[in-house]
Amino acid sequence: MMTRFASTEHKIAAREVLAPILEGHRKEGRVVVFTNGCFDVLHAGHAQYLEQARALGDVLVVGVNSDASVRRLKGPSRPYQSQEDRARLLAALEAVGHVVVFDEDTPVETLALLRPDIHVKGGDYAPESLPEGQVVRSYGGAVRILDFLPGRSTTSLVGRIRREPGEGVSRE
Repeated sequence: MMTRFASTEHKIAAREVLAPILEGHRKEGRVVVFTNGCFDVLHAGHAQYLEQARALGDVLVVGVNSDASVRRLKGPSRPYQSQEDRARLLAALEAVGHVVVFDEDTPVETLALLRPDIHVKGGDYAPESLPEGQVVRSYGGAVRILDFLPGRSTTSLVGRIRREPGEGVSRE
């Protein structure tokens, strides 16, 4: 007998579809947490960060920069993975409740529509300095900053991969 795995595609939705779903969560007393990023090469630092973000509430929504947005932010050689693949990988994580792809460089428009209770960013930002912080605070939401797992970043991982000598013939 072949084992079937539940699809994670139901977690991925356009923001217009997701907004009423999140409103339903809030009406049922759940705290909605939102975070965002490129998530170009998913690694252990991302997993820990997303688990910490999820622990701040009941439902974690992850906003993913579209391919066009990543190119504008990171340069013409990025993203390494398509927005569909990045969204699918994120949706497969237990901590993630919903995934939404957005085309802008910041999630301001997405946050204005989804209105999460808490917006989470990783790194050494000051909550007041984030462009999206103003929109979140305007409807009574909170902004939280979480630390990253030291030594884990997409840039350092890709750099390490590029420095590795070839291992012979590719089996792809």
